[in-house]
Amino acid sequence: MLLTKLYVTQRPGGMPHEGRLIAGNTSFPCALGRSGITYDKREGDGATPAGDFRLLFFYLRYACILHAPWRLTHPKDAWCDDESSFRYNRALTLPTQLSHEEMWRLDNLYDVVGVMDYNIKPVRRSRGSAIFFHIATRRLDPTAGCVALRREDMRKLLPRLGRQFCIYVR
Repeated sequence: MLLTKLYVTQRPGGMPHEGRLIAGNTSFPCALGRSGITYDKREGDGATPAGDFRLLFFYLRYACILHAPWRLTHPKDAWCDDESSFRYNRALTLPTQLSHEEMWRLDNLYDVVGVMDYNIKPVRRSRGSAIFFHIATRRLDPTAGCVALRREDMRKLLPRLGRQFCIYVR
């Protein structure tokens, strides 16, 4: 049976960036933004936004079993985090003079990137951009506002995700 709902919470008694992701009857430790979860997300605050978010599609460095929409990441892929641009919180192609997040990262944290439906339609400037579901560091270091799982946990979870699923962050 494929999963359609993932639940994310801060770990009780933990640091603000320490979270739990619940997928069916399985729970995984996850990394959140360094400021924890917020209901008032702002660009650069280091917080993970609270809310219910569909995963629109995935960027994948390598093909894998995945029922959700995806495409292979290209070295020229980027995501705009430039608050003054009309391209704010949208995909870009490199090279660009706009402030951006590179999707082809050398640290491999973006080998799997789910684009969360946060501040996409409509886009509100300064309310946060590039909120993704991606690979975490081995130590689950804080993200800049994303939800991240260790590589081995992501590998276990991806084949279980349905075509359309939501992440509920509380």
